[in-house]
Amino acid sequence: MEVLKEKVEEEEAAEREAEAEQAARKAAAEKEESILDRDDLIDLEQKLSEIEVHIPEVPVIFTKSSIDTSALPESYKTNTAQEKQLLKVADNFAHQYSHLCPDREPLFLHPLNECDVPKFVSTTIRPTLMPYPELYNWDTCADFVSDFLTMVPLPSPIQLPEYLFSPTSVLKYQKGNCFDFSNLLCSMLIGSGYDAYCVSGYASQDICLMDLTREVCPLLRKPEEAASQKEKVVPKRYTIKPPKDLRSKFELAQKAKKEAEIAAQEEKKRKEEENKLLELDKPPPDPMHGLRIHAWVLVLCGKREVPESFFIDPFTAHSYGTTDEHFLGIESIWNHKNYWINMQDCWNGCKDLIFDLGDPVRWEFMLFGTDKPYLTMADQEEEEEAADEDDIEILDKEEDKNFDMPLSWVEQIYISAKDFESRCPQGRKVIQYKQCKLEKWAPYLNGNGLVTRLTIYENADCRKVVEVKEWYENREDFLEMRRVDKTTHLTTEYFKPGHFLALREHTYKTMAPETDRSMEFYYDTRVDGLEKRTETPNSMTEYYKDRADYLVYRHVDYGIRLKKFSLNSPDTNPRPMLKITERFDRNLSKLADDDVAERIFVVSDERIQLRYHCRDDYITTSKREFLKRNDVDNKGNKIIMTPDMCVTYEVEPREHTKKLLFQYEMMMNLKNEEKISKHQVWESELEVLEILKTREEEEDTHNLTVSIYDTTRNEKSKGQREALERQAQEEHMRQVEAELDYLAPFLVQLPPGEKLTRWQALRLKDECLNDFKQRLIDKANLIQTRFEKETQELQKKQQWYQENQVTMTLEDEESYLTYCSQAMFRIRILEQRLNRHKELAPQKYLALEEKLYKDPRLIEYLKVFV
Repeated sequence: MEVLKEKVEEEEAAEREAEAEQAARKAAAEKEESILDRDDLIDLEQKLSEIEVHIPEVPVIFTKSSIDTSALPESYKTNTAQEKQLLKVADNFAHQYSHLCPDREPLFLHPLNECDVPKFVSTTIRPTLMPYPELYNWDTCADFVSDFLTMVPLPSPIQLPEYLFSPTSVLKYQKGNCFDFSNLLCSMLIGSGYDAYCVSGYASQDICLMDLTREVCPLLRKPEEAASQKEKVVPKRYTIKPPKDLRSKFELAQKAKKEAEIAAQEEKKRKEEENKLLELDKPPPDPMHGLRIHAWVLVLCGKREVPESFFIDPFTAHSYGTTDEHFLGIESIWNHKNYWINMQDCWNGCKDLIFDLGDPVRWEFMLFGTDKPYLTMADQEEEEEAADEDDIEILDKEEDKNFDMPLSWVEQIYISAKDFESRCPQGRKVIQYKQCKLEKWAPYLNGNGLVTRLTIYENADCRKVVEVKEWYENREDFLEMRRVDKTTHLTTEYFKPGHFLALREHTYKTMAPETDRSMEFYYDTRVDGLEKRTETPNSMTEYYKDRADYLVYRHVDYGIRLKKFSLNSPDTNPRPMLKITERFDRNLSKLADDDVAERIFVVSDERIQLRYHCRDDYITTSKREFLKRNDVDNKGNKIIMTPDMCVTYEVEPREHTKKLLFQYEMMMNLKNEEKISKHQVWESELEVLEILKTREEEEDTHNLTVSIYDTTRNEKSKGQREALERQAQEEHMRQVEAELDYLAPFLVQLPPGEKLTRWQALRLKDECLNDFKQRLIDKANLIQTRFEKETQELQKKQQWYQENQVTMTLEDEESYLTYCSQAMFRIRILEQRLNRHKELAPQKYLALEEKLYKDPRLIEYLKVFV
């Protein structure tokens, strides 16, 4: 047995060794394969990293279940008798319409509101004038609605919605479909005095889905320039005839023919490229074209000085003409007074529609007797004026039978100041336009004051950024806009008036000094009248305006620094000035030959060049050039002015200008002017450094200004308000304590102004304690009296129950048990109150006694007894 056991163990050990060797060979092979395939693995990882997955956005859902209807008023949940009558009239009107026009789609008359109550669409409009002047005009009002609400698509693009929510709920939840948008916008426009209507019809796919990827951003649209009419030049009678053209007419004709052919080819290529771009910009074919339901707003001309009727798309706040191809048909329109059905053919969209709502042939109205927006024709007006008395009586009888539109069931529309300032849901909104993206933020939402950003891309795929524009508000540095060109790497900043350095525009690549940059200033707020300054590594140019010395231009050319420091600046190592060029405006108080037009200080060659203004009816100007020399030579001898030190050209030579004394004095003045110019250039360099340093600090801090009337953000005003509230609260507490003065009833008994004696103080203390003791006893007796009364009434009720137990009904027995339960509850409460009063009464008595001993009015008389 032992031999067999040993053999089995040896066989098992051999098997384990074989398995271990096999595993080792397998691991080595896998390691070699991993080494060989490492490059393939890296390539695979790189290719996988290039694959991007974009998580689709969750569509915005706004349904009845998402609205809390518990706090809504009763008018939202029920219909009045007049509203019920209106619904019957609407049903009758719809029945007749479907019978007469069986091919037409059903009307949008009385959808359900958020409380599942049918409401007529005209009563859902609540005309309201907003308290904000910015919402008084239609464009700003439409912009607010478009920014404030989030677009929710219709449940079905080809079916009318089942619900139409009130404008108050739409504003509260900041969501809605096209009908909700239009209803709110129409309410605000009617409140502002416009003749506005909600429209139910059909539109293109881009309009219905708010797809703006094929439209140019409004911020990029250039204003249309009016074509300037060239004035006809009236030929003068006595004019010099032009010289004859001696060129060959045949050659000119051939040349013109070739140029025309080249121009025609270029024009053909340009049109082909434009057609290709237009084909690319065209939307893909829509299988539901002409069937997509949409709602928008119609504004008729007349009121608020509107010259021509137009449409407003509530999603984008863009205005369109009534013949625009985006709108494909109209079923009905309504306002807060009536409902009209379009009886005109829409085979050509809305291009042929006539919006004369007083014409019953083109527009069928539901309620009779409402005011017509239009008086139809002059002939009809004359006929109406010439109507017989019998017809007038008949019309008066019919008007008596008219049904008036009920008042709106919607509460007054209210937009809080906070919501009006935020403008967008959660303060941010993103809109994608053609080759650009527009982002909007509420003021003060970003710490740097950013409110709008426009990102422009190179192609329609929106991958490569070409330019970025940013708009700011409420900045302490008055920064209004920043434009960054990604191709040239140029950054341009625009400032509003008010910057302490009078900066208006700043263009740069980097904030490092002595680089390419351009600065423009508000010259009227600067003492030196500087309007613009451009700088390069080797030069600096300045432009001035309205200066007393008539300086308008200064240009400085720099040389290369001789020494290199870690910090190159005008203080430590200024750049050497090679030449300073200055130009001046005409000074009419001087002669043209004495008024310098250009002055050049050639510092490197020690020369000064002057050029004077040109006289009237002259074609040449006077010039002077001075050669500067030191006042003394190497030996200390004084140098005398010589004629070769001044080269002069004068249009009309004068005697005093030829004298050496005149030239010497002029050269001395020019030397002083050169020093002044150098100093001003040095100050300009220091100012550039100061501006760059200031801009870096402002960008690091980017503080925002807060109005003194903004109590929520103004810390100073908020602190003052809290201090006033705290003082008012402390004063109130002092008044309450004064009213609860325990010695006041006893001090009244003493003569006014008389000083207390010890005997009076002891008497006051004893009377106050005795009175408090008596009140504690009275309170205990009152609780006991109420306890005994409740107990007696319970006993009487129990006795009554024992006497009438046999004849009692089930309801009487239940009422008896309920009374017993409530009575026992009151008895227990009274018992607890009495026991608690007994426990706390001695403590209250001792606490009052201690207060009396510490009272400042009695302490000096009672300190002996403490």
